[in-house]
Amino acid sequence: MALTPEQIAAHVDATAATLGLPIPDDLRPGVLRYFGLAAGLAGLVMQHPLAPEEEAAPVFTPAGAERQP
Repeated sequence: MALTPEQIAAHVDATAATLGLPIPDDLRPGVLRYFGLAAGLAGLVMQHPLAPEEEAAPVFTPAGAERQP
């Protein structure tokens, strides 16, 4: 389910208020656009079913990255 522009704005406003993070007026359109993009991608990820034996990795390691001790 995609979020409406109003839902995106409400979520961004509530989160910014909770964090005490001011969003300048000139940056707000970009913040809303990026959040909408991120929410859409999260929706795609959440649609993928996981088998019971699959679980989240405790540490994210990008492909090809060497692990540091």
